[in-house]
Amino acid sequence: IDVYFPEYNWTFKHATYQSFKNGKIKCPYEPSIYGVGYLGEGQYNSKNTKAYNFWFSIITRGYSKDYKNKKPTYKDVTVCEEWHNFQNFAKWYDENYYEIEGETMAINKDILYKGNKIYCPEKCIFVSSSINSLFTKRQNCRGDYPIGVCKNNEGKFASSCHYKGRTKNLGIFNTPEEAFNAYKQFKENHIKEVAEEYKDRIPQKLYEAMYRYEVEIDD
Repeated sequence: IDVYFPEYNWTFKHATYQSFKNGKIKCPYEPSIYGVGYLGEGQYNSKNTKAYNFWFSIITRGYSKDYKNKKPTYKDVTVCEEWHNFQNFAKWYDENYYEIEGETMAINKDILYKGNKIYCPEKCIFVSSSINSLFTKRQNCRGDYPIGVCKNNEGKFASSCHYKGRTKNLGIFNTPEEAFNAYKQFKENHIKEVAEEYKDRIPQKLYEAMYRYEVEIDD
């Protein structure tokens, strides 16, 4: 039999009646991942691939209520309509994915365009775990003061930054603004330092984005 899905104007041809009766005939255009993501038709048919795992993860971040409840920083994050179709994402993956020996790769949406909330081909890039960690802000652990700043027992303000696997103390200051400025200068220099270290192993646009990245007091 042929099974027609009128909502998507798509037909599954030459199915067995038993498969139809058992509910095994699926339309590739019907959203099956959080009511949004679908496999589509094309050369990318396997779910056992890195491309599919990356795609599933961004659809989860964009549309899983449980995920957003656990990680409120993803509250307003979505995925562009083009990437709701796995075929489109997988093609972009093939054209952009690379690896750095000894590191796990991640897909990042807001290094190229700071503050970006949409996973889309124009604004996303693959980065190594060490580079990605440079931009983790840990907002859930933040107190009442700017990033990199905390108040000490003497009523002054300490500035510190995570650096090469440890916490580096940057000094004690009279105001939160002074402490933040010390953090800002150190952090931006550190990001440039890492950009230089990875220059020959990362895309040019990532290198340039890291060099122009600015830390702001409301980060």
